[in-house]
Amino acid sequence: MTIEAVISASPGCGAGTSIELFTGGGGLAQSMHQAGFRHLLAVEIDRRACATLRLNGAVNFQESDTSSAADAQGGWPLVEGDIHSVDFTRLAGEVDVVAGGVPCQPWSLGGAHKGYDDKRNLWPQLFRCVREARPRAIVAENVKGLLRPSFRAYYEYILRELAAPFEERVDGEDWRDHDRRLAKALADRDADPEHRYDVKFMLVNAADYGVPQNRHRVFVVAFRRDLGLAEWEFPAPTHSEAALIRDQASGRYWQRHRLRRRTIAAAFQQPIPDGTLPWRTLRDAIGDLPEPLEPLEAKLEHPGWSHHVGWPGAREYPGHTPNDLDQPAKTVKAGVHGVPGGETVLRRDDGSIRYLTVREVARVMTFSDTWRLAGPRGEQMRQLGNAVPVLLGRVMADAVADALRPALRVAAG
Repeated sequence: MTIEAVISASPGCGAGTSIELFTGGGGLAQSMHQAGFRHLLAVEIDRRACATLRLNGAVNFQESDTSSAADAQGGWPLVEGDIHSVDFTRLAGEVDVVAGGVPCQPWSLGGAHKGYDDKRNLWPQLFRCVREARPRAIVAENVKGLLRPSFRAYYEYILRELAAPFEERVDGEDWRDHDRRLAKALADRDADPEHRYDVKFMLVNAADYGVPQNRHRVFVVAFRRDLGLAEWEFPAPTHSEAALIRDQASGRYWQRHRLRRRTIAAAFQQPIPDGTLPWRTLRDAIGDLPEPLEPLEAKLEHPGWSHHVGWPGAREYPGHTPNDLDQPAKTVKAGVHGVPGGETVLRRDDGSIRYLTVREVARVMTFSDTWRLAGPRGEQMRQLGNAVPVLLGRVMADAVADALRPALRVAAG
């Protein structure tokens, strides 16, 4: 299909359009889609992740295609390849949001910590997409490692570059010199407001928004300055640990799960209700799933459930402890067995332990049960560990959509 075909097939002002960068297994892309945005492009280089996207309806996109506009209705137009080679200029003026979970390896505690010297630092490609596509808004997600003191100066540089993306870094220019130029440019009050973005960032815990997982991530949201959205604020948390403590101490939690009431160590701390809902626990997320088939029968999917396969060999040792069913899960990471901390292991009510199935991890990441993942177990778990939890992304996407709605109505009129 051609770019023109994709644009002509996009919806009206009620939804808006988007480009999805670093799409991976589709977490944030699903969030944006559910919030009503139509993807004009989804870009991803990893072949397994692309296979997953196609399993769920994405269609290969090449500019040379001659498919009809109707074909664009069939799924997200997927560019499988290196983002460096993707030209976004033909979408200029047609894009409402550029969104992406920028690859985290340069900043992750589990990575080599090379940061801005890492070739996998793809923030510059997000900035290039913004310059070429000129979206109304930007949504980016990354690990909290960006906020470490050793990276803080570069993170502030990222925010300034996002605020003035058209003040492009030139070849051979040190990022620190570019940062000084950006600071000077941002002080110019007469700059074209269509070339400036009002930038907000926030460290959030996914559990505070109904995701059954303790997962701290940085969200960056930016709106083009001419929209007048400088006062926009991130959505307030809807769930809390305090509410979970109250729920369990009162007995309501155990009653919901048809379990004998248990005494919890934090019961005496019961804080005053603040209107939030209880954190969702691992039991809340997977309690209705059948127990996976026993290890001897592993590699056979449980009837009626995709990716719900038992896996042998779960162990517990110092530094590698199982998930507690009655707390949010630990942060899902991009690994299978060797992930430190026991993030993929749970303790049953009888005290025994086992690995979580891929379907259970997908539940923890709030993917729907109909979402299929390509590749062997290890690749499926990696895609989930690298994804944005769908529910968390949806909260952010809905907030951005609400803020943009007046501008979309004006554009449509």
